[in-house]
Amino acid sequence: MTKNILISGASVAGPALAFWLRRYGFNPTVVERAPAPREGGYAVDFRGAALEALARMGILDEVKQYATQMGDMDYVNSAGKRVGSTPPVVFSGELEVLRGDLVKVLYERTRHDVEYIFNDSITSITQSGHGAAVTFERGAPREFDLVIGADGVHSNVRSLVFGAEEKFAHHLGMYVSVSTVANYLGLEYRGRCHNTPGRMAGMYPARGNTEAKALMFFTADELDYGRRDTARQRELLNTAFAGEGWEVPRILDEIRRSPDFYFDSITQIKMEHFTHGRVALLGDAGYCASPLSGMGTSLALVGAYVLAGELASAVDHQTAFARYEDEMRGYIKACHAQAAGAGMWLVPGSNAMIRFRNWNYRLLRLKPFSGFFTKVALKAANTIRLKDYAAFTRAA
Repeated sequence: MTKNILISGASVAGPALAFWLRRYGFNPTVVERAPAPREGGYAVDFRGAALEALARMGILDEVKQYATQMGDMDYVNSAGKRVGSTPPVVFSGELEVLRGDLVKVLYERTRHDVEYIFNDSITSITQSGHGAAVTFERGAPREFDLVIGADGVHSNVRSLVFGAEEKFAHHLGMYVSVSTVANYLGLEYRGRCHNTPGRMAGMYPARGNTEAKALMFFTADELDYGRRDTARQRELLNTAFAGEGWEVPRILDEIRRSPDFYFDSITQIKMEHFTHGRVALLGDAGYCASPLSGMGTSLALVGAYVLAGELASAVDHQTAFARYEDEMRGYIKACHAQAAGAGMWLVPGSNAMIRFRNWNYRLLRLKPFSGFFTKVALKAANTIRLKDYAAFTRAA
């Protein structure tokens, strides 16, 4: 009764779910607003249970081939002198790749036996006792047994079924921008960033040091801007960093020419229930922990594994959805808590706090304390133990 499943979103969570659903004998369809799988993007990392999910998919070794091999992140003063550093596990997890490379791996593993519909989007979902009738912007109406929203923090499915984003979005008082830029600093597998109160500007190398990613954070109350109004977003970024020293003026100039400028608020999605009737939310759509957590991709991969496994093992979708929520709840809570505590260290609010943070980073690099970074970075990542659903695998 739940054979045909529509998934909205073809980034990471959607294709990962489609992969598992096909393995268990379901017929997934993925609809994506973009005209093709999105390339490029920032670095994403895997920690704890997410690595196990990749291993169970049989793609861990393939994903490792795209590893960025990032080393330390150095913190520098206005003169460019290093004043502290963190080991790779803090920014890059246990394995880091570019988001576009992960999307490519997942898409190649699913495109031959999963229906993908690009350049389209859901406009309505009408649920009944026997299915969900779905209309699209361009395609003809269709009916599915279930609908899964894997369409990000600004989820269209969530808005259509659960209500306006404002009901669930919790702004953490910060904004982020990530852009591909020239590696003009000559960075080699190490990142570099600079703080002033409420600001962080940084760069880290990518693609074998042939390019770099500009990473900008700044604190602010909720700002008025359009999600697709990049001109307004660039204006806000330039205003926030006006007059900053170090390499900031050059970085802003590089961002102006970037082909993949990204800007958004640092926001968490908190929902008492992220399933309703025949609709469920997955990844950022249902429980975004924000980039501060370092757990967004891990939540997506683990959530996809759990949701598909519960659908395969339960007698009906109601039972599966309830188990999915139960399995994920503690993991989500831990990831949200990790993000809440990270902001004051990543973007300190005063010069005194910046000095205190840098002193701590130097202290914690000493041998007696060297395990602290790893313990903190992986704490949330290991709060879930993945169940074994292998018995429910079906022949293709």
